[in-house]
Amino acid sequence: MKIGVKLMYGFLRLVSALPLGFHYACASFISWVLRDLLRYRRDVVMTNLARSFPDKNYGDLKQIARRFYRHFGTIIAETVWFGGCTNEERFRKQRLFELANPEVLEEAFRNSPGVMILDSHCGNWELLGGLVCYSSSPAIRGCYARDDAIVVYKPLSSDSWNEIMRLNRCAGVPGRDYKGYISSRDILRFALSSKERKQIYIVPADQYPYRDAIAPDPVEFMHQPTQTMLGGASIARKRGMSVLYMNHLPVSKGHYTCSFTEICPDASRMTPHEIMVKFYSLLQQDIEETPWNYLWTHKRWK
Repeated sequence: MKIGVKLMYGFLRLVSALPLGFHYACASFISWVLRDLLRYRRDVVMTNLARSFPDKNYGDLKQIARRFYRHFGTIIAETVWFGGCTNEERFRKQRLFELANPEVLEEAFRNSPGVMILDSHCGNWELLGGLVCYSSSPAIRGCYARDDAIVVYKPLSSDSWNEIMRLNRCAGVPGRDYKGYISSRDILRFALSSKERKQIYIVPADQYPYRDAIAPDPVEFMHQPTQTMLGGASIARKRGMSVLYMNHLPVSKGHYTCSFTEICPDASRMTPHEIMVKFYSLLQQDIEETPWNYLWTHKRWK
């Protein structure tokens, strides 16, 4: 590990040991710095909102943007705190993130060769590392091994920050030899090498595809033609996996609920495009209900 990575991660570990209330107190300052001082991607946010909500006036869009930046500051604060959850009990006792219907995941895992969970950038996606390891549901915790829960990520441009985020995202996973944190560029190779194992994949499916990816037919999402990442859906189809959509809903400060909706019990009966059409339809419903609860700084449409 590089010296700079060690120093930065060590600093984050010190800060993360502070109570969650301290981090929430910092969240407002963080959001002000991003929105008003740095003006971080404000043009991108307003452009995305205007195109996604053509029926809303400028005042409504500004209100959504303002609340989004508050949410964004909260995400950063929670993510730093989460890095201190090296003992999974700290995270579980805080009850920051709970599964509303774990029985849906349990049934899908029991009745199929594996489960593909298509996730998005709603709620706080940074809390998902080792999701099934710190689940409060005994059924979820007992039906598969730690390394059979695969969390897929899209690499950052900086190798140093990639390593820092890997350590932070997997803080709640018991042990330091967790092998389930997989780059999206390696997911196909990994899935083929472990096809005999029954696994759960958690895949962020709402990102812009890689430049060298084969361009599929676009999907209509938030009133715009949208290019999709088909990796997760394609693997699910090849292996006949059950596919679930994951919803993140902030219920109150310090409390998210996550629920699962079945997209299909057997992905071999659908094309990857059909799976993604259903995924984006469910995601759009959630965004329209809570517009500020999505990552609007992301350059999703290019």
